[in-house]
Amino acid sequence: MELLGSTLAAPYAHPRPTPANFLPAISAMASSYRNCFPHCNLTHSLSLPWRPSTYYKAASNSPALDPCCTRSQRVSESTTLPCVSNRTTLFTRYTPDDWYRSNLANFQESNTSRHNSERLRVDTSRLIQDKYQQTRKTQADSTHNLGERVNDIGFWKSEIIHELDAMIGETNELTDVKKKLERALMETEAPLQVARECLFHREKRMGIDLVHDEVEKELLTEVDIILCCQERMKLHLDKAIAQLAANRASQHELEKDLSDKQAACRIDDKCHHLRNTSDGVSYFCGVERVNAMVSVPESWAKFTHDNILRSQSERAASAKLRDDIQNLLVVTANEMWNQFNKVNLAFTSRIAETADAKNKIQIHLAKTLQEIFQTEMTIESIKKAIEDKCAFLKVAQTRLDERTRRPNIELCRDTAQLRLVNEVYEVDDTIQTLQQRLRDAQDTLQSLVHTKATLEHDLAVKANSLYIDQEKCMSMRRSFPSTRRLVGFC
Repeated sequence: MELLGSTLAAPYAHPRPTPANFLPAISAMASSYRNCFPHCNLTHSLSLPWRPSTYYKAASNSPALDPCCTRSQRVSESTTLPCVSNRTTLFTRYTPDDWYRSNLANFQESNTSRHNSERLRVDTSRLIQDKYQQTRKTQADSTHNLGERVNDIGFWKSEIIHELDAMIGETNELTDVKKKLERALMETEAPLQVARECLFHREKRMGIDLVHDEVEKELLTEVDIILCCQERMKLHLDKAIAQLAANRASQHELEKDLSDKQAACRIDDKCHHLRNTSDGVSYFCGVERVNAMVSVPESWAKFTHDNILRSQSERAASAKLRDDIQNLLVVTANEMWNQFNKVNLAFTSRIAETADAKNKIQIHLAKTLQEIFQTEMTIESIKKAIEDKCAFLKVAQTRLDERTRRPNIELCRDTAQLRLVNEVYEVDDTIQTLQQRLRDAQDTLQSLVHTKATLEHDLAVKANSLYIDQEKCMSMRRSFPSTRRLVGFC
C-alpha cells in the first residue's frame, strides 16, 4: 500500500512488450483495416512486420494475393497475371496453431490491458482524492500560518502604537519644558540688566561715597550668578534641542515601521481571507521562484524590537533631561532670588547708613551755621570794643600832647604824667589784644565757613547717593520677576 499523496508504481506504467513468437491477431488483417480506413491503401501506408517476406514477394508479383485487394480487382487482374502454383500458396498461409495462439495472445493482452486500465482508474481516483485532501490540508496550513502572521503583526503593531503614543507624549512634554526653559532664560535678561544698570548708576556717586561697598560686591555677585544661570540654561536648552531631534528620529522610525506593518497586515489579512471562490484569484506563473524577501522572522521581530528599545532609551533620556531642566529652573530661580534678597538687604543697610550720615551732617551743619553766626557776632563786638578803646587812646594821647606845651619848669614828670603814659600803654595794649582776638575770631570764622562748605558738599554727596540707591536702584529692583516667571511659567 502506497503512502497518502505518493505516486504509485503501477505495472501499467510500463506495459510488457509483445512476444516475438506470437503472430498478430486475426482482427489485424487487412480486411479489418480496410473497413476502418477505407480511404487508405494499407499495403503501401502500413508497415506490418509480422507478414512473411515470401508473402510480399508473391504478392508483389501477384497482387491478387493481397488480402487488401477487392474481389473485382483480383478477377480483373487474374485475367492479366499468370496463375500461382498451389505449393507456393501453401507456403504463404499460417497454421491453425498460429491462429489459436494469436487469439489467445490477443485475449490475454486484452485482459491485461483492461486489468491495468481498471487499476489505473482506481489508483487515479484514490490519487485524486488523496491529492485533493493534501491540497486542502496544505491550503489550510497556509491559511493558518497567514492568520498567525496577522496576529504577530497585530501584536507588534499594538506594541509600536503604545510606544509611539508614549514617545509622542514625551516629545510634547519635553517641548513644553523647553518652552518654559526659553521663557525662563528670557526672564533672566531683565534682572541682569537691572543689576548692570545699578552698577552703572552707582558709578555716578561722588567723592567719598564712591566706595567699593557691600552693595557693589553683592551686585557684582548677582551679575555673575545670573550669567552662570544663563550658561547652564543655554547648555540644557541645547541638550533639549538635540534630545527633541533624537525623539523625532525615533518617532519617525516607529511611524515608518507602523506604516509598513499596517500595509503588510492589510496584505496578509487579504491573503488570509482569500478562498478558491474569491474574486481576483488568477495564475501568476513563476511567482513561486521569485525570492524578494529581505528578512526572516527572527530579524523581522528583532528589527521592531530594536526600534522599540531605541525609542524607550530615548524616552528615558528625555524624561531624565526633563527632570534635570525642572530642577535647574528651581535651583536657578532660588539662586537668583537669594542673591536678589542679599542685594536688597545690602541696599537697605547702605541706604540706612547713608541716611544716618546725612542726618548727622545736617545736625553738624546746623550747629556750624549757628557757630558761624555767633562768631560773626563776636567779631562785631570785638570791632566795636576796639573802636571804643580808640577813643580812650585818643583822649590819653591828646592829654599827653597838650601837656607837652607846658612852659619851662612846668614840664614836670608828675604823677599825672606818669599815669597818662601808663594809660596810653594800657589802652594800646588792650587794642592790640582785641585786634589779635579779632584776627583769631576771623580765622575761626573762616574755618567754620570751610567746615560749612565741606558739610554742605558732603550733604550733597549723601543726598546724591541716597537718590541713586533709593530712588533709581531700588525703584528698578522692584521689577524683579517672580519665582513663577523665573521657572518658566507665564
